Amino acid sequence: MFVSTYFSTIVWSEEKPEFVKSLNKASDKYIINARKKEKDHIKKYGDFGKVYHSTPLTVDNNFLNFRNYVGQKSWEYLDQQGYDMSQYTTMFSEMWVQEFSKKGGGHHSAHIHWNQHVSGFYFLKCSDKTSYPIFHEPKTGARCTKLKMKPDLKGVWPGHEQFHITPKPGTLIIFPGYLEHEYAVDFGIKPFRFIHWNIQAVPKEMARQNV
Repeated sequence: MFVSTYFSTIVWSEEKPEFVKSLNKASDKYIINARKKEKDHIKKYGDFGKVYHSTPLTVDNNFLNFRNYVGQKSWEYLDQQGYDMSQYTTMFSEMWVQEFSKKGGGHHSAHIHWNQHVSGFYFLKCSDKTSYPIFHEPKTGARCTKLKMKPDLKGVWPGHEQFHITPKPGTLIIFPGYLEHEYAVDFGIKPFRFIHWNIQAVPKEMARQNV
């Protein structure tokens, strides 16, 4: 029997360690400032479970080369799925860095990035003992008719409802904004820091008007 696969969800990942050192240094001040904003809360309750978010990184030139790389890769990601990218340019809706509490407990509940064509992560501080991203089956119908999977399966099978990626410093992941994702609870054993972004494919004429 001829077997075809339709309506696949594409997730790209690659190792780009050359950005780690410079972006860790550039992001230090953002995490320090984020912690300062929470100092009253930390003093009163501690920082167990806290996740520190930066202000936007989209205008900081220390991240320019990285933004250019991600923007180009996102364009290629969409182009290789058959979209007519000759009509579009990729533009960042937002980019920020976040770090989970060193005391542990940091996590993110499952969510999507509505109206974003591409989302992504770049990991700066992590290990096999830190949190990691978990991705969920995006097709509602498939989740409503879920069956039990065979035991002892290795790898990710079409019937699986979720999968995760264990990152290391320099891991870059690109995925569609509609793909539901979360972060496992971090135990505070090792530092955990990553950059997150959202990108829209904007018609070129509209992009020129906004310059």
